[in-house]
Amino acid sequence: MLSATGWGTLAGSAVLTAAGYAFGYGEAAVLGTTGLLTVTVAVLWALPAPVLGAERRITPSRVAHGDPAEGVVTLTNTGGRTRRSLRAVDRCGDGDITVDVPPLRPGTSHELRYALPTARRGRVPVGPLRLERTDPLGLARRMRPYGGSDTLLVRPRICPLPVLPSGRAHHVEGPASDTAEDGSLTFHALREYVLGDDLRRVHWRSTARTGTLMVRQMVDVSLPHTTLVLDTRRRAYASEDDFELAVDCAASVAYAAARSHFPVHLVGEAGPLLHTDGSGSDGEALLDTLAVVRRSELTSVAAAFDGLESHRGGGTLVVVTGTGDTRGLKAVDRVRRRFDRVTMLRVGVGAEAAATREVSGPGSGVPQLPVASLDELMSVWRRKAVR
Repeated sequence: MLSATGWGTLAGSAVLTAAGYAFGYGEAAVLGTTGLLTVTVAVLWALPAPVLGAERRITPSRVAHGDPAEGVVTLTNTGGRTRRSLRAVDRCGDGDITVDVPPLRPGTSHELRYALPTARRGRVPVGPLRLERTDPLGLARRMRPYGGSDTLLVRPRICPLPVLPSGRAHHVEGPASDTAEDGSLTFHALREYVLGDDLRRVHWRSTARTGTLMVRQMVDVSLPHTTLVLDTRRRAYASEDDFELAVDCAASVAYAAARSHFPVHLVGEAGPLLHTDGSGSDGEALLDTLAVVRRSELTSVAAAFDGLESHRGGGTLVVVTGTGDTRGLKAVDRVRRRFDRVTMLRVGVGAEAAATREVSGPGSGVPQLPVASLDELMSVWRRKAVR
């Protein structure tokens, strides 16, 4: 195909040639003919398809926003001629990344590296890769696709945070129970046998010493649960940057709990986003989920708390919202008694003023922590939340 320059040269040459012959201007006719020949030679130059092998990889395939990520393309000349005037063009998001390819002799390989955009969270499609062969004047080019597409996942940036304490001692050991699952039980105390007790829990040494049948009383050692409500309403945040900071804060809180193998329940105003059970690579799953969270056009965040009214009780509730519209945040009062500890993060520029101004408003009995940056989150979390 002809480039814009090639089409211009072709059109201009055709006009000169026609005008030269029509009006008897020999110089114009010669100039036009030369231009037409040049375009023809350029097309013939770019016409042969390069016989190349191409392989692309993305390193790393998951990255926090702002951290570097690279596309790495390995080109191998599998033909019998040296290949020149090649360019690699890789589609990345809504734009193209173009890299010049040095001359490749037969049987040789060359590795191309180029930076990928990581300024914003989300899935960034990369590919398909195209190889362009152009003539020296840039009048014609031939493009050929190689391979498929890959995906770069740009995740939230996190900061290291301690896990919030559960708030009540009996949730650290768990309620005394004879019916809890064995997987969550541990020894608590000895007591006298009552009808219906599991005979496998009889403590024979104490029974022999006291003359009374004694059994081990077990407790349910439940892992501390973290429930995280992320307000994604557009009107809750003054800017896109404030929303991005809110996602970073939510990711930091969730990852801190998951890193300690504690269950995390992630909720948005439209409903549950993800629930983890404290095993495996929960932290990675949470970051992957939050990587693709987008702002919503809903007017109220109240629906996020509807599903929490049936919460079994205990654990920590963290609400992450902005400094804008607070509609629906008062619904936290309906569920706060079902948790040991409730904390609200007010994220964005002017967060401190917003938290102070609305101390008697939505969730007035809930500690509201102003956060204007991730560094400030670390400071305020350690100073006010974990105590």
